[in-house]
Amino acid sequence: MRATLMYSAGDVRVIDVPEPTLEAPTDAIIRVTYACVCGSDLHPYHDLEDTPEGRRMGHEAVGVVERIGEDVTTLRVGDTVIVPFAWSDGTCTFCRDGITTSCIHGGFFDGAASATQAEKLRVPYADGTAVAIPAGTDEALMPSLLTLSDVYLTGYHAAIRGGVEAGKTVAVIGDGAVGLSAVLAARQLGAETIILMGRHTARTDLGREFGATHVVAERGEDGVAKVLEITGGEGAHVVLEAVGHMPAYEQAYGIVRPGGVISRVGVPQYEDAAVGFTSLFGKNATLTGGPATVRAYLEGAIPQVLDGTIEPGKVFDRELPLDDIAEGYRLMDSREALKVLIRP
Repeated sequence: MRATLMYSAGDVRVIDVPEPTLEAPTDAIIRVTYACVCGSDLHPYHDLEDTPEGRRMGHEAVGVVERIGEDVTTLRVGDTVIVPFAWSDGTCTFCRDGITTSCIHGGFFDGAASATQAEKLRVPYADGTAVAIPAGTDEALMPSLLTLSDVYLTGYHAAIRGGVEAGKTVAVIGDGAVGLSAVLAARQLGAETIILMGRHTARTDLGREFGATHVVAERGEDGVAKVLEITGGEGAHVVLEAVGHMPAYEQAYGIVRPGGVISRVGVPQYEDAAVGFTSLFGKNATLTGGPATVRAYLEGAIPQVLDGTIEPGKVFDRELPLDDIAEGYRLMDSREALKVLIRP
């Protein structure tokens, strides 16, 4: 079968690899029908060191079940399923608490022996990981359903962890697909004022369609000043940080309201960050966020896509076959594309 591997920064190739096999009775083998390139894939695209064996890429998928292990009970061959970016058994103490990305037996597809930018995928702990969608679902809904494997529910996770609710003022930092998804989620949760911080008009226009009431193109101190102006000097109740770089974090604590919450879902590209008096402590601000617990949200989100309540698939603005995925990486890295849909 064909699969995507990255060998060093910028070196993305589609090569022939062995087909996945059932390695445990709880596994399933999925034929991938929809995958995509994620903004977080661009981090290794920028800085992966030489990796002679290659790193398997991809962590978002919709596909059709081809084989199941003898212990799999919730899936059937022929089911179309959504596969979250992390696998989880669904039974451990952390899964029962809804923190499925910390499953004792779990892991992440990206960089693993099984990854989603490929023709087929082995799904460990299939009962606890993959979720079937109704037979006969309109093919036009598949891009939106694919966003439930990561990008939309990552934005939703940011909003949930941040405590977004009716009447709150929310600022979203980042106009990538996750930031736009956070705007859509904040609107679904009833936020009154939603300030999107981004400077790419095509993206911020979609952000307005998703529910942003204001757009701030300025960055750094100018961006902070603009948000404070919009909020009457008070700042935002909730800041959803969807970038992961230090300037975004600094902007976040500059605009959060005293007593407010910063919720980060942009994978942080740093370990050390300010938490002292002038950043968080003095404001009695809360810092939260983390990898989205997609599996905990899936059953609630699927009906919203099926009935048209949300259309998060609008974040996809390009579609390419698997063999052209290197071009998808290039398009996203150069910001010529917001998010690239891949059809294996």
